Amino acid sequence: MTGQTSSARAPTVEGKMYHIMLGPGDIPPYVLLPGDPGRIEQIMETWDEASEVAFHREYRSARGVYRGAEIAAVSTGIGGSSTAIAIEELARIGVHTMIRVGTTGAIQEDVKVGSLIIASAAVRYDGASHEYAPPEYPASASPEVVLALVEAARRLGVDYHVGVVASTATFHLGQSRPGYRGYEWSKSRERIEDLRRMGVLSFEMEAATLFTLAGLYGLRAGCVCAVIANRITDEFVPGAGVREAIMVANEAVRILQEADRGKAGMTHSITDLAEAVRRLYGD
Repeated sequence: MTGQTSSARAPTVEGKMYHIMLGPGDIPPYVLLPGDPGRIEQIMETWDEASEVAFHREYRSARGVYRGAEIAAVSTGIGGSSTAIAIEELARIGVHTMIRVGTTGAIQEDVKVGSLIIASAAVRYDGASHEYAPPEYPASASPEVVLALVEAARRLGVDYHVGVVASTATFHLGQSRPGYRGYEWSKSRERIEDLRRMGVLSFEMEAATLFTLAGLYGLRAGCVCAVIANRITDEFVPGAGVREAIMVANEAVRILQEADRGKAGMTHSITDLAEAVRRLYGD
């Protein structure tokens, strides 16, 4: 798309956000956030109606309908920096609910490849969130989104875990993998064991940025990731659980929309979410 930006401070092009190339009304306010632009096609295949909206740099977007719920998806690319751009621009066009749909590497032996992790919070090793708030500011998912994801996983019969993930700024040393020619240092080498002792479930790269910005801006945010690797058992199965993660995110959006539509839908959804609380924490 060509045209002049309106301002260097807040750049737009022909009424569209400069990076995601979307404007107000182009997509519904409930958005799934995969990292990989290629995952947009996988998401569209699960909807009853779907159409691509824009594709600029790593930001590919689509909108559609899932079981009566209007829904959208926008890819963020890898890492916190590009994710922060997506969140900033989506918020400016009216998006209020964002669910990351990604992949993750488990660091606890009992978290099996192919299962899902629903993040309740994230350790802020992402880098980008530190441009927004001090390290003491929590990166927490929105409770109602967590509960909607739990209820969705229960309805679909999917194996899931709920807990804290660690979002890193890099894939290799940031996640305790050796660098080129085996390079490592004490911080990278010891991180995985430190996090395991803390009960952290897995490594990924975007949740902390999403949760921090959503908290600061009063948005709703959640994260569901497919476990495609386990660092303790040294298993790696690309694509394992990805479709299940997509379906859980779709169903969570439907649950949240029912709650948002009004009193009748709210009653039904509150019942669902209350049941999810009981399942999560016990009666």
